[in-house]
Amino acid sequence: MGVLLHLLSGVALLIWGTNIVKVGILRVYGANLRHVLSVSVSNRFAAFLAGVGVTGLVQSSNATAVIVSSFVGQGLIAVAPALAIMLGANVGTALMVQVFSLDLSWLSPLLIFIGVILHLSWKGSKAGHVGRVLIGLGLITLALELISIATRPVVQAAGVKVLFSTLTGDAALDMLIGAVLTILCYSSLAMVLFCGALASAGVVSIHVAMALVLGANLGSGISALMSTSGNNQPGKRVTLGNLLSRLLGCVIALPLLTKAEELLALVGSEPQRMIVNFHLLFNVALALLLLGATAPLARLCEAILPGRNTGDSQVTPRHLDPAALSTPTLALSNAAREVLRIGDRVEQMLDNLLRVLRTNDLKLANATCRIDNEVDDLYTAIKLYLTQISTEALDEHDGERWTEIISLTINLEHAGDLIERVIVDTKEKKIAHNLSFSEAGMQEIAEMHARVVANLRLGLSVFLTGDLRSAQQLMAEKAAFRDLERDLSRSHLQRVAVQTVESIETSSLHLDLIAELKRLNSLFCSTAYPVLERAGMMNRSRMKEDPEEKVAAVAGAR
Repeated sequence: MGVLLHLLSGVALLIWGTNIVKVGILRVYGANLRHVLSVSVSNRFAAFLAGVGVTGLVQSSNATAVIVSSFVGQGLIAVAPALAIMLGANVGTALMVQVFSLDLSWLSPLLIFIGVILHLSWKGSKAGHVGRVLIGLGLITLALELISIATRPVVQAAGVKVLFSTLTGDAALDMLIGAVLTILCYSSLAMVLFCGALASAGVVSIHVAMALVLGANLGSGISALMSTSGNNQPGKRVTLGNLLSRLLGCVIALPLLTKAEELLALVGSEPQRMIVNFHLLFNVALALLLLGATAPLARLCEAILPGRNTGDSQVTPRHLDPAALSTPTLALSNAAREVLRIGDRVEQMLDNLLRVLRTNDLKLANATCRIDNEVDDLYTAIKLYLTQISTEALDEHDGERWTEIISLTINLEHAGDLIERVIVDTKEKKIAHNLSFSEAGMQEIAEMHARVVANLRLGLSVFLTGDLRSAQQLMAEKAAFRDLERDLSRSHLQRVAVQTVESIETSSLHLDLIAELKRLNSLFCSTAYPVLERAGMMNRSRMKEDPEEKVAAVAGAR
């Protein structure tokens, strides 16, 4: 029982390490990876290479499937090139299996050591996320070593040998068993390496292990389809096509397993190496077979899943008309209208945040985090739309407007991430322990929150109208907000000093919340910079103004 527990913990650690790498890479390079996937559709080969590269970085073809499906659901990518990306993603996963099948036990402590230093020293920054990625890679190599150690007694046990001896008859049944095991452990990488270990120990034959590997590929396709089950119809067509391609490959490969075994024996007779080589051979051969047939496969998927978007239509871009790209001024106007929709979603997240802070509503907290995904989707759509506008056709005014739109889009996307981070901290530090803010503390947070929301609305108004007085008012609010943060932090610490229980219990979250609200306010107030610069009222990022006017503007804002 202990040996089995060690094996299961090794598999769990492998999945967790893969997830850490995926999250870290997407946080550091998420927008760039999405951009690579979205623009690499000029031809099938470029899309295929993009799938290989991105999946090699995020360590998960399922993660690539989710990204690509979201693009198809938004209409940014057609189904056919998306299927080419997924063929590349499958090859990328097989290449990572090749890498992790090597003896990398010496690398694990080094990666974890460096990763922890980077993550703790620069938490929240790009370097900190890179450290997170290194920790994940270290955990993956450590997990594979633990799995290897745990499988040695397991595969030698008489009961295990009897169990796996039943997998020597029907290759199709063996394949289905491999698919089920892959769905359960949610990692084709772990399953393929485990099959290699079984073959290396002589528990199963090479033939059976290869059938299990086919099942791992099939199970991975099913897992990807399940992970996008909530998407709209176009998005689900990508993972459906991926599953159908893998199923076709398995049907073709099953009767050829003996021939494949003979071919692989020419390269090397070591059982584990033969298994991982077969996994790579299968995915490369499948890519070569279907890369030129993605269009018919896409049509088949459209026939199976007819209809348009069935998801939440309010997060689908409404104003990004591709026909307007030839008229830059009109295209910029469309992009500006879409940015305002992001502003609406961010304001909704802010409203939900205050309710979560007051009520500890876990369901609302989770729903608010999902809104950030919608913000990310709209951000990606706007960014890609703007990159399609010919900058050569922009005059000086339109060029400045292009910069304003992309800057506000980036700031609002960052604001959504900040709010999500506050929600996650609230869940961990407050809701999980059923804590509450003090009455005075909650009132101060509500006051600060109201001013942030007001400044978001004012910032969007400045973005639309370019009104100079509103821009001055916004900058005055930013200066006043610094003072407000200091006052509220001092007030909270005074409550802690007099032993207010609620303030002591929530002190860390309270101070972090005040700091994050200040950052949000700074993002919203930055809309004023272009207006003030055009008016000649900015000098090294400071507004030229009379102190009395500044005080008047703040008073007016209140």
